Amino acid sequence: MNRFRHAVVSRLLRCALAALCKIDSREFTEAISRHKPMIVAFNHVNFLEVPILAAHGYPAKVSGLVKAETWKNPFFAFLFNSFGAVPLNRGGAFSQSFKQARAAIAEGFFICVAPEGTRNRDGVLGRGKPGIIQLAIEADAPILPVAHCGGEKIWQNLRRFKRTEMRFRVGPPFKIKCAAMPGKSEREEILAEVMGQMARLLPEELRGEHAARAEAPCAWLEFI
Repeated sequence: MNRFRHAVVSRLLRCALAALCKIDSREFTEAISRHKPMIVAFNHVNFLEVPILAAHGYPAKVSGLVKAETWKNPFFAFLFNSFGAVPLNRGGAFSQSFKQARAAIAEGFFICVAPEGTRNRDGVLGRGKPGIIQLAIEADAPILPVAHCGGEKIWQNLRRFKRTEMRFRVGPPFKIKCAAMPGKSEREEILAEVMGQMARLLPEELRGEHAARAEAPCAWLEFI
């Protein structure tokens, strides 16, 4: 990643985003300034999360796993290449993408991952997928839970020429207490605890099926 290009794109993107949104990312920027590179688990409402986190995380190196189809658009290809994003083939061939993500973490990147796998659009936290568990164990990397609300209103606000308020909240980072890849039932239990840590950062009406896990004790997570 070209650091000069990264700096320029981050500043330009922050200016452009400020015209659309009023973003409170203080908890995120403070958290990554205190911790070593790790996986950032975020709730996926629209396409803005990785650009926001990458731009507002500067000068830290913040990137993410982004669906491979995004590179078909020249503008988005330039944007995500500026942040060193990793293309993710959502057809199930994750091994190469995860290898690149592990290498990026080793090189000092915070890698943003959306456990839901697809946008929930209405802001209600959806069901997670176990890929993040595999990545965290293989990379031996902690997970930083991040959740935002407000982004679900961006399209209706744009029609009213109104800026959207978005606040990013951050929970304590944790590691998965499992040295080897767990079985299916264990992965589901770990995933439920990870999603619960994200849910507890959201208002109750946006926690969805993870509401009960939001305040429950965790058996598989070791908090840092």
